[in-house]
Amino acid sequence: MPRTLSSTKTRAALRESSRISLELLLILVMATAVLWALGQMWSVIWPLVVGLLLTTLTWPLARLLRGWGWPPALAASVVTLLFLLVATGIVALIAVPVASQSGELADGVTEGIERVREWAAGPPLNIDDAQIAQATDSAAARLQSSAGSLVSAVVAGVSTVVDGVITAVLALFLMFFFLKDGPRFLPWLAGQLPGRLAIDIPAVAARSWDTLGAFVRSQALVGLLDAILIGLGLWALGVPLVLPLAVLTFISAFIPVVGALFAGVVAVLIALVFNGPTDALIALAIIIVVQQLEGNVFQPMIQSRGLGLHAAVVLLAVTLGSSLAGIVGSLLAVPVAALIAVAWNYVREQLSHPPQEPESDEQPAGGAVVS
Repeated sequence: MPRTLSSTKTRAALRESSRISLELLLILVMATAVLWALGQMWSVIWPLVVGLLLTTLTWPLARLLRGWGWPPALAASVVTLLFLLVATGIVALIAVPVASQSGELADGVTEGIERVREWAAGPPLNIDDAQIAQATDSAAARLQSSAGSLVSAVVAGVSTVVDGVITAVLALFLMFFFLKDGPRFLPWLAGQLPGRLAIDIPAVAARSWDTLGAFVRSQALVGLLDAILIGLGLWALGVPLVLPLAVLTFISAFIPVVGALFAGVVAVLIALVFNGPTDALIALAIIIVVQQLEGNVFQPMIQSRGLGLHAAVVLLAVTLGSSLAGIVGSLLAVPVAALIAVAWNYVREQLSHPPQEPESDEQPAGGAVVS
């Protein structure tokens, strides 16, 4: 005869489903409240995050100096000054060659525009000078009509630059204090927390610190691979300013999406100005191939090994982060996913049963076998 549903089991299953759904709903509400609070404090959170990332990059040198007996304040000051010198040197490495060839670059840009105009005047476009002049006048009229929005955009851009400078300065000061007082933070934190939290929170924080260090190192390795491969390709084509372009590619690896796009556009533009359209197209193909290798091979493989995340998780985290918070979200997606994994693994360890010791068939000395 056909089986009938058990009303008792059905009610029990519904009650259990309702309980689980309510708990998940409460977790989602709590997560939403936490994200909202972080958003309200973002002007403080963002310099703190940047300072932590810079600290993970510079801490090995500070730890080495402290191991040699240097006072913490002196070690932190020296490392901070060295970081500033290196950052200034990188900027000079990019700016000086570009400035020395600025005249040639300007002439090349003019020549490149003229080449584009001549190409557009021929088949298949057949755009004559009158059409170009009309398009120029139309563009000028649009610019005049949208002067207000342009002013607003300029003001917003200036505000963004000022915010970036303030963030960089705050992050630099925070890096100094983290380098000087960082090892004392976890003991201090343990003394402020009650009961079991005094053990769990410092343990998770220590693991999170190691994970952030792995993220920065893996990102630097990915950027180095990009810079080497793209630099070799541009050097083979005879494109000038190869070293500044390689340095720019390395730095842009720390800024997802926009960084790679900006570095690629600059490299293709310089190839077009100095070498012509053929080499510019070849440079574009090289950059696209390298960036595809970075996004689909290098970054998932290196970060999945360094952070303990599967390559698919890294890809999904970057996609989700960029869709939720744009560039900042894509930058923080992978370390946030890794920190969530750290916390989850620690919770699993604490909730798991201790491993069962294998039973021994040997009888204890002097023991009797009871039948």
